[in-house]
Amino acid sequence: MNRCNSLLLILVVAAASLEANAKLSSKYYSSTCPQASSIVKEGTIAAIKNETRMGASLLRLHFHDCFVLGCDASILLDDNATFIGEKTAVPNNNSVRGFNVVDDIKAKLEKACPGVVSCADTLALAAHHSVVYLGGPSWKVGLGRRDSLTASRALANTSIPPPTSNLSALITSFAAQNLSVKDLVALSGSHTIGLARCTSFRGRIYNDSNIHSSFATSLQSNCPRSGNDNVLANLDLQTPTHFDDLYYNNLLNKKGLLHSDQELFNGSSTDNLVKKYAANTAAFFNAFAKAMVKMGKINPLTGSAGQIRKNCRKVD
Repeated sequence: MNRCNSLLLILVVAAASLEANAKLSSKYYSSTCPQASSIVKEGTIAAIKNETRMGASLLRLHFHDCFVLGCDASILLDDNATFIGEKTAVPNNNSVRGFNVVDDIKAKLEKACPGVVSCADTLALAAHHSVVYLGGPSWKVGLGRRDSLTASRALANTSIPPPTSNLSALITSFAAQNLSVKDLVALSGSHTIGLARCTSFRGRIYNDSNIHSSFATSLQSNCPRSGNDNVLANLDLQTPTHFDDLYYNNLLNKKGLLHSDQELFNGSSTDNLVKKYAANTAAFFNAFAKAMVKMGKINPLTGSAGQIRKNCRKVD
């Protein structure tokens, strides 16, 4: 074999190695920390038993992490001398929560397998176990992400779609993450669990026309035009602590809590998907599981990129 061919072979092998390293695997910790998933599961369930809303909060943490710089646990970093973190970005400030739960789970992982399991993978596993425990679908969680060395408050402000988004803006935001319209509608179904602050739905209950009048009135009693910003309301009117498809049924009845929710059923291209998921729980669960796997693959740090943080709040 001549020198040129040898060099070509080396380059091909190196490229293949990089591609292999970039792939996530549900068995990533099978030899280095086989108990990783069970440790995260135990910590997640304990946190939900302590406060049922925490399941939705952990799922949201994973979502808000992946939409900024990829699924790299950048959202968990506190401010430091070199950057302002993402926690005080508009979509996250006084809203995203569950950091202490992640700290507790990570401490247990460090005790069992020091320096092995990333904070990014911890978030992905906690989101999965939250959904399953609350009655939702399961999926194979790809693992092998590493943690970022920085965060971006600016990107958090522009990459995470606000609750005031119209359908066009939502589609654009998800497309930027290589997520389809189907993924958008399925992942929005995560709002079948959890609560939202008055500031997130105030504009909808006073200004929107595609809202059930009695639904708007009932919310206005606790969320006035000004004040009571932190008053909470169920994202899913009936079962905010159970992962089901009633979120979509609410949209059919103009009872979506957020403006961005109701945009999915407002005489547009996504109406048929909403109808499908409202009528068929299995179809929703299947689409949601596939979309979560896809979302979990957004720009992960793998190989030698990033690091495995010992403390999720700061770079080692």
